[in-house]
Formats: sequence, structure tokens, C-alpha cells
Amino acid sequence: MDLAGADVCVAGAGVTGRSVAAALSGMGARVTVTDADATRLGALSELAGVRLVPGLAAPPEGTDLVVTSPGWRPSAPLLAAAADAGVEVIGDVELAWRVGAARPDPPTWLAVTGTNGKTTTVGMVESMLRAAGVDAVACGNVGFAVLDAVLAGHSTLAVELSSFQLHWSSTLAPAASVVLNVAEDHLDWHGGIAAYAAAKGTIHRGSATVVANLDDPWSRTLAGEYAPGTARRVGFRLGSPGAGELGVVEELLVDRAFVAEPARSADELATLADVRPGGPPGVANALAAAALVRAVGVEPGAVAEGLRRFRPGAHRAVEVSEIDGVRYVDDSKATNPHAAAGSLLAHPSVVWIAGGLLKGASVDELVAAVADRLRGVVLLGTDAGRFAEALARHAPDVLVHRVSSGDDEPMTAAVTAARALARPGDSVLLAPAAASMDLFRDYAERGEAFAAAVGGLSR
Repeated sequence: MDLAGADVCVAGAGVTGRSVAAALSGMGARVTVTDADATRLGALSELAGVRLVPGLAAPPEGTDLVVTSPGWRPSAPLLAAAADAGVEVIGDVELAWRVGAARPDPPTWLAVTGTNGKTTTVGMVESMLRAAGVDAVACGNVGFAVLDAVLAGHSTLAVELSSFQLHWSSTLAPAASVVLNVAEDHLDWHGGIAAYAAAKGTIHRGSATVVANLDDPWSRTLAGEYAPGTARRVGFRLGSPGAGELGVVEELLVDRAFVAEPARSADELATLADVRPGGPPGVANALAAAALVRAVGVEPGAVAEGLRRFRPGAHRAVEVSEIDGVRYVDDSKATNPHAAAGSLLAHPSVVWIAGGLLKGASVDELVAAVADRLRGVVLLGTDAGRFAEALARHAPDVLVHRVSSGDDEPMTAAVTAARALARPGDSVLLAPAAASMDLFRDYAERGEAFAAAVGGLSR
């Protein structure tokens, strides 16, 4: 992809915008970066030769290409104006794909999307590939920009992709792809669950091997709708696998897809004890990761070794402390109701800390499913009222404490209230079921605030 001398407008000056602007400048493009936040824009001032213009409502005259940060909606004035003018708009992932594809030795992409489990799955993929001696890196929506990974020359990329990133991708063609699951999330951006799922499904459009979670209806449907006719189709399930599938037999993860005779033979990949985090979500992620790496020839021994080496990231069901017989667990990564359900169902008696930005999702089904294990609930954040309404409908006898909007340190207030509700044997669980940006920079800062507040209890 030759962009030398091209005029490129970059929409957004965050992590993605910085990566894209620096890369484009290095390719010889004339780069203009715009953002409504002048402070964030100013942080890019050290990028030589990059023009910074706050608040552009249309691309500069003569613009050849617009590269947008993933969170920008198609209705944003700049992007709408570009479309009206016939200027192509792509995202950083599409740019990375085109740059990589133009190289003499293009990297292999193993692509992962879904509502939950993406980060864990790409981490497992990376670990399995490295156990097999492959130069691999996890990138994309995990914090390491995929364009940076391409430019660094890694041979294989385990790429986490959000629905936003997929919306702005058009020619992506991974070696293997999976939609882990689909549940209500980001409905405010997409306008509904069908559009959200469709954005996820586009991950399969050019894929050579399409992997489906057979236990998730949306994953099965999207694999059927978006898989190319030439694609190899593979499924995984938490039960015993059929021919062409991966699954679980007693205590073993088993492959009946990537074997010489799928109808008659199977490869043992790993044991359930090798999988962290444990439980059904972790095992499903491990099966998905195994399917992706087996699609590019990784042997069973490397799958098992990769799982044994893998450690889940921070803020994913991490026990912070035990105080007076009460466990304090940080699952700040549970940023939607589907993720929170899996976390809550792992604890028999819970004081639940919840709330934040629901992004259009409903919590009624979640509350109804976990009502019988709630000792109490502490609510904070913008959509606390919607949680309170669902609790009143489905768990009217559960004690609910709502953190006042006037509290200077809302997480400290929440943890203090949770301690008062908890009894020995309970778990105080931060599984917010909502995004964090109303009170915190991101889910990581929210989890760190929880750990600090629990530390204050210990002292």
C-alpha cells in the first residue's frame, strides 16, 4: 500500500490515532490529525511533520483517505462529509491489513471477536503459538495497536477485534476467525442487537477457516451467514465433539476437526486443569484458541503447553483479598451483563458491586438469573437507577445500597457499604455489568480503585 505523498486525515488523537499518524508519516504521507479534545490533540505535538487541527467537521480539501479511530460513529460530521465527498473512510485495522498484505511476506492473522472472552482468547492464542516456536503477538483491541504489530514484523498476529473496528474494515481476510459469542452490548453505537451482531459477523467474510461456538446461537448463525463458500468450517462445544468439532470428553479438551479421520479419530489437546481461568467461559475460550492455532498447523503438545503457560490478565475474576471470612474479587472487566452473569454464577453468596454505563443493554435477565445468590447489592454510576429498577422487579427482598453522586471517592464508598452487607463465606464481587467511563478512565482504573479500597479495609 503506497501512501507516499498522499493526503490522509486521521480522525481521533487517542492511542489508535497516535499509532496511525506515526505510521502514515513514516510512509511519507501528508498527515492531518483532528480531535475535539484539544489537550489530547496537543499530546501528539512531538510527531514530526503531522498537522494538528482541532474539531474538523470535514476532511481538508484534497484529502485522499480518512483513517478513523474505532469509536467514531459513521454519523460523525467529519466521516459523513468524507463519505458524501467520495473519500474512502477506513479504520486502523483495515489500514494494518492493507499495509501487511503489501509486504513480501505478509503476517498471518488469527482474528477473534465476541462480546466476552476476546482478550483471554487472543492471550491463549499467543501463548500456544509461542509454545510452538512461532513469532506471535497479541494485538488489536488489547492495547497493542495492530498496525504497530504489523510494522514490527511479527509473523503471526493474534488479533482482538471490536465491533467498531470491524465496522470500518472491508478487505480483511484472516487465516482463521471466530465469533466467540454475542450478547447485548454497544447497542447505543450500533442501534440494535442485529446490527451489532452483523458487525461481528464480518470478521468471517474473507476467512480461510471459520470457527463457530456451537453453544452460542449467534455465533452459529454468523458463521453460516458470513463464511465464504471456500472456507473450512469448524465448531467447538463444551460437550462431547462430533466430527469436525473440538470439545470436552471427561477431563480432556479433544480435537476431532484437525485430524486425518475426523469420523474415527481424535487428538487430546489438554486437560481441564491446564485451563485458566477455569469454568465454562475459560474452557470455551481455550477451545476457540485451540481451533485457531490448529488451523495454522500447531501441534497438540504446543496447545497444552501454551495453556499451562498462560496467565489471565488483571481485573478478570482476580481475588484481591480475604478479610474476616469474606472474599473480595475484582472482575472489573465484566463490562456488560453477559460477562457479569458468568462471574456472578461462580459465587454462591454475593454482595454485588455494579453500575456504570449500560450502553443500551438491559439488566433484567441478568438480575433474574442471579437473584437467588445475592446477599446484597451496591450500585454506583450513571445507570444505577436502571439496576435498581431491575432489582426491585426481580429481587425485591435483596438489600440495595446506592452510592451517592456526591461521594468524592465512589469506589471507596461502595466497598465500605459492601463490607457492611457481607457475612463470612460471602464474596464481595466487583462485576459491574457496565462500562466505566462515567466515573473512571477505563475498566482497569476502576479495578485498581476497587483493590485500593479493599486494601484500605485491610489496614
